[in-house]
Amino acid sequence: MREEKLSGMIEEKVKEATEVCAADERSEECRVAWDEVEEVSQAKADLRIKLNLLNQDPLESFCQENPETDECRVYED
Repeated sequence: MREEKLSGMIEEKVKEATEVCAADERSEECRVAWDEVEEVSQAKADLRIKLNLLNQDPLESFCQENPETDECRVYED
């Protein structure tokens, strides 16, 4: 849901930036508008990373950091 909202915001910000930059691509307003697009895009990327980490098994991330522990050993039959 939040990801969809951020996608909508990105589309709006791109449209706004395109309109602002139509007159002068080198203006300060144009740079600010594209910075806003970048910030919202980064927020969406950060949200995706957080969601992936939340969906991950806690033992999996523990074992990535501590592969030598007993809990993380893999035994062959």
